[in-house]
Amino acid sequence: MRVVGVNIPDNKLIPYALTYIQGIGLASAKKILKIARISENVRASDLTDAEISKINQIIEKNYKVEGEWRRQIREDIKRLQDIGSYRGTRHKKGLPVRGQRTRHNARTRKGKRKTIGGVSVRKKTEKT
Repeated sequence: MRVVGVNIPDNKLIPYALTYIQGIGLASAKKILKIARISENVRASDLTDAEISKINQIIEKNYKVEGEWRRQIREDIKRLQDIGSYRGTRHKKGLPVRGQRTRHNARTRKGKRKTIGGVSVRKKTEKT
């Protein structure tokens, strides 16, 4: 089944299936279903064509999804970098933006560890 150009899984309940669309979380999915007057206990495969088109219309009218959503985020980050804000400089440097510590963690954001000065840790060889 396709909603707003995205294939969503048929075997999942519809609120969770809608979260496969970039830009729609669980809370947004439940709001969409409430507006469309569709039960949250229905599987995606059980929806009729009329219900699917109603969901499509609501999403297109009220939400930025997929490419438009990604573009908006990219523009927001670029704006922060251009004005030279603290968050913008953290984005530029590839460091955590929301105040997390970096002394021990932050590997996801900082990337793979880099060796400094050619120092490497070697395993001890056992004497036989």
